[in-house]
Amino acid sequence: MSTTDFHREHVCLPEGRLSVIVEGPAHAPPVLLLSGAGVDSATMSWRHLIPDLARDHRVIAPDWPKQGLSTPWNGLADHAALQRCVIATLDHCGVDRAAVVGLSQGGAMTLATALDHPDRVERLVAIAPGGTLSFPPVYHQLLWLVSRSRLLNSTLPGMMVGNRKRTEAFVRTALFAGPAPDQDEVVDEVLAEMDAHGAGSSDWQNASIGPWRMNVDLRPRLGEIRCPALFIQGDKDAGVKPATTVAAARSVPGARWELLAGQGHWVNRQSPRTVNRLVRDFLAEREA
Repeated sequence: MSTTDFHREHVCLPEGRLSVIVEGPAHAPPVLLLSGAGVDSATMSWRHLIPDLARDHRVIAPDWPKQGLSTPWNGLADHAALQRCVIATLDHCGVDRAAVVGLSQGGAMTLATALDHPDRVERLVAIAPGGTLSFPPVYHQLLWLVSRSRLLNSTLPGMMVGNRKRTEAFVRTALFAGPAPDQDEVVDEVLAEMDAHGAGSSDWQNASIGPWRMNVDLRPRLGEIRCPALFIQGDKDAGVKPATTVAAARSVPGARWELLAGQGHWVNRQSPRTVNRLVRDFLAEREA
């Protein structure tokens, strides 16, 4: 299945139109896939997982606002807006309850949906999830200043646009921790996304950092999650430290975690076969 052949539907919200990939048998078990922040999209994160799962699942994968084909978008795509997108997508597809798989920003929204809408989440997979991070004083304030400065969070990262050498270095150091099977294609996709929508942090990332503490911190509530949960984390992730994800997993009753050796942040693109197998095996437990 070519990614250009993915079937898409549209969810209309007051801020704009959400583009959603919908694949697989209509009455198969539903799986919602939530991609990461910044230079990402449903196609970029899940190009290997969608066709694998769509053989026997109904796969639903939205482009977040201001990413992929979910443009234009009026207003901030902050935490509350993304939560509305998740629920609106499930409602549009007529899905009462789904397994949810999320990466990074999408991992945070996966956990948040399980907390705020537990009746909608059958089980969850959180891959290097956001919403579980904290930073030491001074460093936190520096991050907050970056989040408030268009020069630092958008203009300077935008200097990578059109520059393949800088983009390759970004992919190699920030997203991966070693070679990927389709690394040249990944660089091509990142370049295309930056050319279309620029580079830099997302509204969710910027809004999640307050001047003194994180505005989005799900850790105090993780113990409320009651559905089966799997956490997946690369042990060389430069953005989300392994200890952070393990601590989050330990806070969720009955949760399991998998640390993938030699893997960076974008494990679903660096080692798609491994991640596909882990997700498939976890979903199969429900179906059994």
